[in-house]
Amino acid sequence: MIAILDYGSGNLRSAQRACEETNHDVIITSDTDTALAADGLVVPGVGAFGACMQGFSKIDGEKIIRARIDAKKKTLGICVGMQILFESSEEIYQDLEPQGLGICSGKVVKLEAPVIPHIGWNTVVTPESSTLFREIENERFYFVHSYASLTAPANFAATTSSYGVEFIAAIESELVSAVQFHPEKSGAAGLRMIKNWAATL
Repeated sequence: MIAILDYGSGNLRSAQRACEETNHDVIITSDTDTALAADGLVVPGVGAFGACMQGFSKIDGEKIIRARIDAKKKTLGICVGMQILFESSEEIYQDLEPQGLGICSGKVVKLEAPVIPHIGWNTVVTPESSTLFREIENERFYFVHSYASLTAPANFAATTSSYGVEFIAAIESELVSAVQFHPEKSGAAGLRMIKNWAATL
């Protein structure tokens, strides 16, 4: 089973429909026990980093993610669901720089580009070892964001993209992976990426 974590942020139904293409049972949930029991957990995210972290805290999201890591179960973050894995963001929220989960080293910063946000299709550069991008290394994916990490976190394989500057488009480790783009909006390539992840569960 794949669980889509509902913490008040994200394209839940779109993520659900995309994950259903993997032939896994898919459920949307904010229940801790259900999220822990799932073979795979998807953490979507739309909006401000700080607001997402606020909603995440209300359902003990950090406890869920860390318990899944301890249990050797896989998690996939999408868009802001990727960003909150990092230590912090410079996207000011309620007059403060919000803190993230710290599962990934590094900080999320504002992109330096002539037009912000970065909206639209873009290519990525993948490591040879990538599981997420197997057989879709040269495809384009759909991005909607103004902030990203510019440095690869320790102990993660990193996929990059460029928009004004080079930024981290995806990260992969044995248990935690995440993408800055929206695979559920990225057509056949996005669905293939989700299937690649689901095949590891």
